[in-house]
Amino acid sequence: MKTMKKYIPHIITLAVITGFLAITPNTTHAQTTDSLLADSIDQSEFPQITAQPVDQTVPIGANIVLSVQAINADGYQWQRNAVPVVGQTNSVLVIQNAGINNVGLYSCKVSQNGGGTVPTRAASVSVETTASAITASATAAKATTASTLTASATTASASAASLPGGGPIIVYGAPYAGSGSQGGCPGYYTGYVIYSKPLSQGWGWTPTGTVHTVTDGSGRTDTKVQYFGAYGDYGCAQTTVSIPNPTFSPVYEFAIYFTNNVPTNAYPMVLLSGFNP
Repeated sequence: MKTMKKYIPHIITLAVITGFLAITPNTTHAQTTDSLLADSIDQSEFPQITAQPVDQTVPIGANIVLSVQAINADGYQWQRNAVPVVGQTNSVLVIQNAGINNVGLYSCKVSQNGGGTVPTRAASVSVETTASAITASATAAKATTASTLTASATTASASAASLPGGGPIIVYGAPYAGSGSQGGCPGYYTGYVIYSKPLSQGWGWTPTGTVHTVTDGSGRTDTKVQYFGAYGDYGCAQTTVSIPNPTFSPVYEFAIYFTNNVPTNAYPMVLLSGFNP
């Protein structure tokens, strides 16, 4: 019986989807309209994207490389948060010495000269650092000489690159605007930010030590924090959430939900203790 229960949700989902397909209205008319549209539009005018840009989370001070691959294309225009990035008109976008101001959602409009334009998916770019690196960066900003500024910035980058376990680790992610509701926690929300890594970067943060706590890093008290484990465990609480010890999963990712106004700039989350990037 345990084995059957595991697959029941999938069976129900399939049944629901099949039901919707079975009662689709006016199928003949839809097919006729699609055929007419296909005849009137020359599909060869549109590029075909074969490789999309992927999400990235990098240490502050590292380089970010985003790329797109397409056939039947000869034009590219990268965008950050739907705003064109000046001068970035190649299939590869390189951001050197990434900082908090580079966090965002990056997409590319791929085009063919005289033809159509096709957008890529929006890849989320986040940066991570340590409290010590933030302090060093602040010191660098106050420096009065170029030599001191360079030395302090180098120290900040080196500290961020090491990111020792145990934290505090600060991750800056790109907020999404979009309302919804999810159970009692987070409940109703108007937006969220997910602190994620692609599989190529290890997917999540590794618990270390005996205390694993995640806190909204901006100091707001009207948000909800949620964690997701690689093995399916999750939890949610207001402002701060703690992962039980010993942990169930080997790595974790996190999200913050906004109950009213959604920020438009990079949003910090502090992994207070017990995590490794």
